[in-house]
Amino acid sequence: MRASNPILPGTYPDPSICRVGEWFYLVSSTFEHLPGLPVHRSRDLLAWEPIGHVVDRPGMLDYAGIPSSGGLYAPTIRHRDGVFWVVCTLVTRGAPGRGGTFVVTATDPAGPWSEPSWLDVDGIDPSILVASDGRLWAHGTRLAPDPAWEEQTEVWLRELDPEARRLVGPESVIWTGALLGAVWAEGPHLYEIDGTFLLLAAEGGTDLHHAVCVARADDVRGPYVGHRANPVLTHRHLGRGAAVVGVGHADLVQAVDGSWWAVLLAMRPYGGYHYPLGRETFLVPVAWEDGWPLFAPGTGRVPDVVDVPFATGAAPGVTQGFARGPVPPGDPRWNGVRALPTEVGRVVGASWVLPVRPATLADVAVPSFLGVRQQHRDLDLILRLRADLAAGEEVGLAVRQSENDHAVLAVGRGAVSGPWVARVVHRRSGVEHATASVVLEGGGDDVVLRLRARGLDLAFTAAVGDRSAVEIGTVDVRTLDSVSAGGFLGLWLGALATSHGRDSSSVVRVDSLEYVPVVGPSAAAG
Repeated sequence: MRASNPILPGTYPDPSICRVGEWFYLVSSTFEHLPGLPVHRSRDLLAWEPIGHVVDRPGMLDYAGIPSSGGLYAPTIRHRDGVFWVVCTLVTRGAPGRGGTFVVTATDPAGPWSEPSWLDVDGIDPSILVASDGRLWAHGTRLAPDPAWEEQTEVWLRELDPEARRLVGPESVIWTGALLGAVWAEGPHLYEIDGTFLLLAAEGGTDLHHAVCVARADDVRGPYVGHRANPVLTHRHLGRGAAVVGVGHADLVQAVDGSWWAVLLAMRPYGGYHYPLGRETFLVPVAWEDGWPLFAPGTGRVPDVVDVPFATGAAPGVTQGFARGPVPPGDPRWNGVRALPTEVGRVVGASWVLPVRPATLADVAVPSFLGVRQQHRDLDLILRLRADLAAGEEVGLAVRQSENDHAVLAVGRGAVSGPWVARVVHRRSGVEHATASVVLEGGGDDVVLRLRARGLDLAFTAAVGDRSAVEIGTVDVRTLDSVSAGGFLGLWLGALATSHGRDSSSVVRVDSLEYVPVVGPSAAAG
């Protein structure tokens, strides 16, 4: 059976995978969005079903004050003796509170997961090797204390006590990069294969120069010798005009039939070197030659279409992770910022009820925002709301990248019971630019907001009740991606309610959010 890459479109970066029986399980990074670390499962590596999140309870982690592109970085999932392990790093980016590397466990990958146990180590991108003798070896990346060049990192290794959930024994530094001058040797994963220890690591930074490198050793502590073919997979030599860029951060898995595969992140630029959909999860076949993994044999590139011989077809209702049609409350695709969706709003029947909060998307706080990932270049997003707002309050359809970069189709009333007034506010590099306000015809509290995304253009329209939609403004999506804005995220689309710093008792009912991909020659992203 064949399927298109990416296997998880939209912002699903830093994928990690393991197999237990007939099921593959995959986790990915979520940064400041909650619930954190989505868990997907698949029988065939092509069709993925969301089954839960690792961080899904209030208070598991402290997100207070963590700015955009902070939060949960690069998890790893592994399995040992009936127990699933996830190790991850909470990056606070200067915010007060508890950050660092932690482990959680569960007997069911759908949850519940244990409370975090914190490990006494610095750095990011932790992983766990389950050795053949049952021992656990934790490893990860950190900046080298005495670097030979700027941004040189090192991979540390230390045994993990599974009962005490703490690091024990001496530490070893096993890797500093495959190439001289290589920056950010990160995303390390160790495997024990036929008595040999294989180290897989990214290199070059998670952008154009990203690459996959490998090394191996006879002992888990090393010394590790790099492959003469390093980097064994990269698209950096193809340039910024390639259809897929930034290939790296891979994890290996073996299928039941003995075949080997790698999941990894990459990006699909459009409109020049911009990737608004963020870093996505791709699949690559792996073969073995002379004891070394060979990624995408015969081509050395991430394929557009993946052929998985043992795949027999997706179960009914399971897709490649696409959001299609209405997204009801309780759907795992909903995310809040620094808070769980059920902490941001409450479910009443088939609707979300959002309190109008003082915070805006520009604040490092918990805004009344609930959204889903953008997963297609071309789409229609329709948001139906009912709101009775005070003067100065607004409800809107938001396209969020970060505090400093986002766009909002905002509607409010200048006076109680006055007409609805709409505008598009585009915050770019921390500076707000607003279109002229448009008075909407019609009365009542029912508002329909629509985003029409076609390639580079985001067009916003608004309507009251059953009146015709009015175009309010447009935004170039290239101004909102991480190439322009910085950080590590793609875009989230959803509902926002704010009183702009004032106390409020108002609420907004989100009756529906409908995500409709546009299929056609121009809809190349999914």
